[in-house]
Amino acid sequence: MNIRLFTEISLSVALAAVLGLIKIPLPHLLYGGSVSLEALPIFVVAFRHGGRVGLVTGVVYGLIDFLLKPIIVHPIQVFLDYPLAFGLLGLGGGWVGGFGRKGEGGIDWRLRILGVAGISVGNGMRFAVHFLSGMVFFASYAPQGQPIWFYSLTYNASYIIPQLVFHILLLQTMLKLIMLKPQ
Repeated sequence: MNIRLFTEISLSVALAAVLGLIKIPLPHLLYGGSVSLEALPIFVVAFRHGGRVGLVTGVVYGLIDFLLKPIIVHPIQVFLDYPLAFGLLGLGGGWVGGFGRKGEGGIDWRLRILGVAGISVGNGMRFAVHFLSGMVFFASYAPQGQPIWFYSLTYNASYIIPQLVFHILLLQTMLKLIMLKPQ
C-alpha cells in the first residue's frame, strides 16, 4: 500500500468519524438509529480505488465507530454491527472503482448509474447485516406481539433508507470531484 493511498484512507476514516458524530436523530427510534453522513467518505474511497480498498476503509471505520460509540450485546453482534456492516458498505461502493473516469461532457452517465448501484448495494448489504443483528440480538426491544423480523425490518429501514437517499443525492453532485484521478 502506498503512502498516498494510506493517507487517503486515514483521512477518510477520520472524516467519517467526525460525520458519524453529527446525527439527525429520528424521534420514533427510542434506542438509537439516526441519519448521518458517515458513509460518504467510505464511498468516496471505494469509488476512487475499488471494492477491496473500500472494504478495508469500511472495516477500519467500523472499528473506530465501535471505539467511539460502543453498543455491546454479544461479541458476534459487535462484529456484525461494526466492522462487517461498514466493510460491506465500502465493498458495495467499490463497483464504481476503476471504471472510466470521464466522458465527453464531464462524468460519464454509466458512472452515475454505477454510482447509484454501488451506493444501493453497499447500503443494502449494511441493512442486511443490521437486520440480522436486530433479529438475533435486539429482539427483546420489539413491542409485545410484534414479530421480531418486522421490528428489525422497520427499525433498520427507517434510518438506512433516508441515508441511502442522502448518499445518492450528495454523491451524484460530488461525483466530478470524487473521480479526479490521483496523481
